[in-house]
Amino acid sequence: MNLDVGLTLQSASDPAGEAAALELAGYRFATVGEHVSFNVPVTNSFISLAAAAGATTTLQLMSGIVLAPLYPPALLAKLGAALGVASGGRYHMGVGIGGEIPAEFEACGIPVGERGARTDEALEIVRLLWSTDHAAFEGRFTRFSDVTIAPRFDPPPPIWVSGRAEAAMRRAARFGDGWFPYMYTPEQYAASLDKIDAQRQSDVPVRRGLFIWGCVHEDRAVAERWAIDALSKTYAQDFSRLVGKYTFVGTPDDAIARFGEFADAGVDTLMCSFACPKAAIDATRDLFTAQVLPSLQH
Repeated sequence: MNLDVGLTLQSASDPAGEAAALELAGYRFATVGEHVSFNVPVTNSFISLAAAAGATTTLQLMSGIVLAPLYPPALLAKLGAALGVASGGRYHMGVGIGGEIPAEFEACGIPVGERGARTDEALEIVRLLWSTDHAAFEGRFTRFSDVTIAPRFDPPPPIWVSGRAEAAMRRAARFGDGWFPYMYTPEQYAASLDKIDAQRQSDVPVRRGLFIWGCVHEDRAVAERWAIDALSKTYAQDFSRLVGKYTFVGTPDDAIARFGEFADAGVDTLMCSFACPKAAIDATRDLFTAQVLPSLQH
C-alpha cells in the first residue's frame, strides 16, 4: 500500500507536542475535529492546528472537520487563510455540516435545518475570498461587498468535504478538492467515488480520503471491547453492532488487512483516530506506529 496516513491529535492540552511526535514518527498528516458542545470533551480545529503548525515543519494539517455552518463564511475564509499562511501552506480544510448535536446549533444561532444550504453557500464564499480582492457576494444567507482577505497563501488550502449522504457527495463534486467521508464500508466508499466522479465538472479528480475510528491491540478481544466502549460514549449510542462494520479493530495484522480493503476501494489518504481508554492512547499509538504504519506508507 502507498497511503498518506494521518492520526487525530487527541490531546487538547498539548497538540503541539503530539504533532511534533507524529512528524518525527513519519506520519504525513495530523487531523483535529471540533464541536462547540458534544457528548465528550472536544477541542477546536483551528486552535489546535495553529499550535501544531508552530511545532512542525513538514506535517500536513487537516481540520477533520470544521463545522462550516457554525461560522460566518467570511470568518471561516479568514481563519483558513490565516492558518494556511502560518503553516507555510500545510493546512487542509476538511468541512462538514454536523447536526447530530442540535443544541450547539441553537447556541450559535443557526437553524439546524439550514446547515446544508449554509455550508454550500459558505464554501462558495470561501472559494471567492481565497481568490478575489474587493469581492462582492449576494446570497440567501450572506451579503457583502468590497471584502479582501489578506494575507493569503497561494495556492489556497485544499477543501476536503466530509459526510455520508448523497448531498455530501454532491458537495464534494461541486466544491471539494477531496472527499473525506466517515463511518463507511469499503463497498460504500467505492460506490461514493463513482457518484462523485459522475457529478464532477472539474477536470481535476477529487482526492480520496477517509476518516476512520479504530483500535489495535495484541489481543483482538481487548481492541474490540475498548473500541465499543469509547465509540458508544462518543456518539451516545450502542456501537457493539457497528464496530465491525465501520472501524478497524483487532491486532496490527487485522488493521493492515482492513486498510487494504479500503485501499482497494480507492482510498489514498487515511486519517485514523483511536477509540480506546485515554490512558491507553500512547501505547495504542506506539503499537500502530511500529507495526501498522510501515505497511501503509512507502
